[in-house]
Amino acid sequence: MSDVLPTVELVADGTTAFPAGPRVVRFADGHAADDGRLVRAAREGDRAAFSSLYERYARVVHGLLLARVGRDNVEDLVQDVFLTAWRRLDDLRDPAAFGGWIVMITRNRAMDFHRRTAEFVELPENLPVPGGAAERADAHAALEAIRALPEAYRETLMLRLVEGLSGPEIATRTGLTPASVRVNLHRGMKLLREKLQR
Repeated sequence: MSDVLPTVELVADGTTAFPAGPRVVRFADGHAADDGRLVRAAREGDRAAFSSLYERYARVVHGLLLARVGRDNVEDLVQDVFLTAWRRLDDLRDPAAFGGWIVMITRNRAMDFHRRTAEFVELPENLPVPGGAAERADAHAALEAIRALPEAYRETLMLRLVEGLSGPEIATRTGLTPASVRVNLHRGMKLLREKLQR
């Protein structure tokens, strides 16, 4: 089982509770049924099935984490999320609910990360950045502006602008309705433009 994902070093830190949230997750019937089939196969040791789940949800997990934590930590946290999912796959009551479950694990992992973040040293603002400093500064400013938006807009914009998912893909993979995704993208872009023009 350990060779499904690249080897990562984990630190034992106790258990993480996954409380049931107030969110209602809706997925297209075919999508949820496919997830259920893949989860059942993965539970029986089919590594390709879990790899398929990873391919379906890696960009969503990446985008949700990027909306919550610094980009330098995102790649490791994506691996943590999928490793947690792999290890707890038997805990998932409804295999067809994998999408909502992996989103919940992602959000909880981001919260855990912030609870455990060690003190950091603030670098001077005039510190030179090698190669493409202006572009990196612009990208950093855009990411910070997106992170300052309300959660619904922040997540949807990260998935659209950074991960490159279409509106229907965002709806399918997060359980939001297509109308909610459109509204979140429209309102989020409006707020983002206002923040970036200041």
